[in-house]
Amino acid sequence: MSFRILVLATSLILASLPAQAQLSGTVRSAREGAMEGVLVSAQRDGSNMTVTVVSDAQGHFAFPANRVGPGRHALSIRAAGYNLASPATVAVQGPTSAALELAPTDDLASQLTNAEWVASMPGTDAEKDFLRNCVNCHTLRQPLFSTHDLAEFVAVQERMSTYAPASGLHIPQHPLADRVANQGPAAAAARLAVFQRQAAHLARVNLGNRESWPYPLHPFPRPSGRATRVVITEYDLPEPTRMPHDVVLTGDGTVWYNSFTEQVLGRLNPATGEVREFRVPELKPEAPKGSLALRPDPEGQLWMGLSYQGGVARFNPATESFRMYPLPANLQANHTQTTEVEPRHMQVDGKVWIEDSGTYSIYQMDVATGAIQVHQPFPIPSPNIYDITTDPQNNVYFTVFGRGDVGRVDARTGQIRTWPTPTPNSSPRRGTLDERGRFWFGEYAGNRIGMFDTRTETFREFTPPTPYSFPYDAVADRNGEVWSGNMMTDRITRLNPESGQMVEYPLPRSTNVRRVFVDNSTTPVTFWVGSNHGASVVRLEPLD
Repeated sequence: MSFRILVLATSLILASLPAQAQLSGTVRSAREGAMEGVLVSAQRDGSNMTVTVVSDAQGHFAFPANRVGPGRHALSIRAAGYNLASPATVAVQGPTSAALELAPTDDLASQLTNAEWVASMPGTDAEKDFLRNCVNCHTLRQPLFSTHDLAEFVAVQERMSTYAPASGLHIPQHPLADRVANQGPAAAAARLAVFQRQAAHLARVNLGNRESWPYPLHPFPRPSGRATRVVITEYDLPEPTRMPHDVVLTGDGTVWYNSFTEQVLGRLNPATGEVREFRVPELKPEAPKGSLALRPDPEGQLWMGLSYQGGVARFNPATESFRMYPLPANLQANHTQTTEVEPRHMQVDGKVWIEDSGTYSIYQMDVATGAIQVHQPFPIPSPNIYDITTDPQNNVYFTVFGRGDVGRVDARTGQIRTWPTPTPNSSPRRGTLDERGRFWFGEYAGNRIGMFDTRTETFREFTPPTPYSFPYDAVADRNGEVWSGNMMTDRITRLNPESGQMVEYPLPRSTNVRRVFVDNSTTPVTFWVGSNHGASVVRLEPLD
């Protein structure tokens, strides 16, 4: 049988597809016949928007009519183990159908997710655990496709350890303070031993001098059932260097994003894909650039933590102007990292909360005067205080990434309390309080979604069904369901806490997920996230 793309206009096939479909069709292969769980993407010529749907149990797919307009569209697929048998384009002028034939790939390695690589390679979970830290800056493709030996991997790790956390493949940055320059002999030896142990594992599982990997590659099963009922839109950003760490929507439906390694705040029109960017002023020109923690305040102005720039910024969308809040001189140092700012309940007392990853401190800043009160949850040296979020009284809750705790600072008294997570050393990362006073967060090292009920002071934990997920963030929607993403699986998790059931929606490209956002104004709710290594913004719309 010859492989082909058959384009039909107003076909009888349309009778069995949704009436609103403007572009629809089927996916099959000689090996499987009709294929469920294949991601089918369409991008119109000249557009920065790619729309993706997923085939159902009968191999059918259908794009909503308002997502694929008239014009020439390039089609692509994602299904581990397969490629399109031949390039596919369709000219959409009315209801149009495409029959897609897939052929086995001869390059499965390039299709695997980070989690699939970890699951495929030999070794215990303890031996492979360090790999979850590699994906902060790049995928596992970089080390596993390399031919480095043990000594070369040690040298690579030595070099990478000099980069600031706010780094990426396009923009590596060096902090002003050398994190290892003042290490004593014992600490330096321990550090080298860690690098050597990790290098030994990598040299066993990468290409080395071989033509292929010395172990079988095992992709996970494709999505099925409810996980196929989704529409995903990806918006490519103007430059490949963009690293959209956070994505938020304001009340007028405008989408905003920041860049992890650049002084950039972007505005996206989700209807047209149009992007406009604003340059964030620099506070320390010699320090690494970039921002995190993009959050609106009660007035609709946008705040962001400027990390190594040593302060925070407030952007007024109405005037398109910034107001900068540098830390006072006594709190400035080369290792200062004001990564998080939380303004969402500042109307209570006129104060915003700031987290400093350089000193593991939490600051309470009076917006009118700039006066800052310092809160130190742990004595120095301390575990890493990572994220902050506030309750309606503007008390701040925080995660302790360097250990396995969540904590609270009372806004009036300054009293600090902490609670250990049920899973020891779970490394809680990002999180948010819901309307019921439940603090949801990703337990990165614990491979769980965590919840701390602030009223009963009790925890619950949920494990995603896909191995090696390592959740990064979690947020509850208006219905009480919880959404989470990660840097490993290219899947978005939707959790029903009452039943414990989870749906994992697949993403069409390798997607490094950081902060997640849910738009509760739509029905069903809409999930948004930045592709931190993909220079794009992703909208995920479940169909139920």
